[in-house]
Amino acid sequence: MTGGIVAVVVCAAGAASQVGQLVELAQARGWVVRVVATPAALAFLDVPKLEAMTGRPVLSEHRRPGESRTRSLPEADALVVAPATYNTVCKLALGISDTYALGTLAEAIGRGVPVAVLPFVNTALAGRKPFGTAVESLRSEGVRVLFGPGQWEPHPPGTGGERIDAFPWAAVLDAAGVSALAGGAG
Repeated sequence: MTGGIVAVVVCAAGAASQVGQLVELAQARGWVVRVVATPAALAFLDVPKLEAMTGRPVLSEHRRPGESRTRSLPEADALVVAPATYNTVCKLALGISDTYALGTLAEAIGRGVPVAVLPFVNTALAGRKPFGTAVESLRSEGVRVLFGPGQWEPHPPGTGGERIDAFPWAAVLDAAGVSALAGGAG
């Protein structure tokens, strides 16, 4: 698939501060980008900059009754979760929808929309049974989770800051089918 709308769900992990790189990559591939942030992720983001880049508000909460639909996320052709936290991966696999971001993801998975998840977690969290179970559960539903040998690997506790520059933004776009327009930028 080329072109369309990609929703980028951002969680509160160190790499979140660099999500503008993902936005730029998707736009260079000809995609319209909508950013959805978990409530905790807002502190990591330059929201005005992301809104200027995308031309749309960064969404983090449900639209209130009577509020304009322009505050709602239009149906996306693909969703990317990057960086994804331990919390979001585990909750998503369990079907917990207690934030706008999780609700958006749960519905997209249920509709069969391509979803790719790129966790940014340390080895202590990644080694926990609930996390491994969550990754396998999401994969069994067709979610592309870029995690493990040959993909993105967890970092030792306290060293995440050293890994931010290597975060594979392009790989998660590829996994979600967010490819460049034929003959266009890319």
